[in-house]
Amino acid sequence: MFQPPAIDPAVELLARLAAGGPALELGVGTGRIALPLAARGVPVHGIDLSRAMVERMRAKPGGDRVGVTIGDFATTRAPAPGTYGLVYLVYNTINNLTSQDAQVACFRNAADHLRPGGRFLIEVGVPELRLLPPGQRAVPFRVDDSGYGFDTYDPVTQAMTSHHITVSSGGRAEVRSLPFRYVWPAELDLMARLAGLRPLHRWEDFSGRPFTGESRHHVSVWEKPGA
Repeated sequence: MFQPPAIDPAVELLARLAAGGPALELGVGTGRIALPLAARGVPVHGIDLSRAMVERMRAKPGGDRVGVTIGDFATTRAPAPGTYGLVYLVYNTINNLTSQDAQVACFRNAADHLRPGGRFLIEVGVPELRLLPPGQRAVPFRVDDSGYGFDTYDPVTQAMTSHHITVSSGGRAEVRSLPFRYVWPAELDLMARLAGLRPLHRWEDFSGRPFTGESRHHVSVWEKPGA
């Protein structure tokens, strides 16, 4: 996710959708996308809850070019709401909001920041429930010499926990479990409608490949109607 083949297509598409900006990144983190987008000449502001991650961005070249507001991106307001040409959430960040109410609030917050004709973009995976046989809750995503990774799903609440087990050369294991809420493409479209946005694009990835029933990820774009 930190290499040019992953970053360059995302920045290219975001710069085109921003149409000169300004752009707002929800969950800006360490600036993986915001910094190269700002280097393209798009004014970028970010919202993030983690001061530590923002400090890491500040230490990078160009880190002072991206303004940041600290807070929960579902409800926190950035400067000059209603003026942004693009609001975006990448790399499954929408799933960090672990309730449907918070995800709906995020769409409304994004819509409030957009100017008429502005776009809201989300990159997120498609829930892999098709891989679950009856009675099973876990789907592995990594098994190698360095450790194991698997997701557990609750189809009733749409809660998902991502488990990462890292094994050191001495055999010591470190375990991390991260909570998420998975969300379906059609559910995102309904959240957009509740926020007054209309669907514009849905692709499999940032290169623009068509989204199909076999796609494991999608990049979706909604538009705020013009005045």
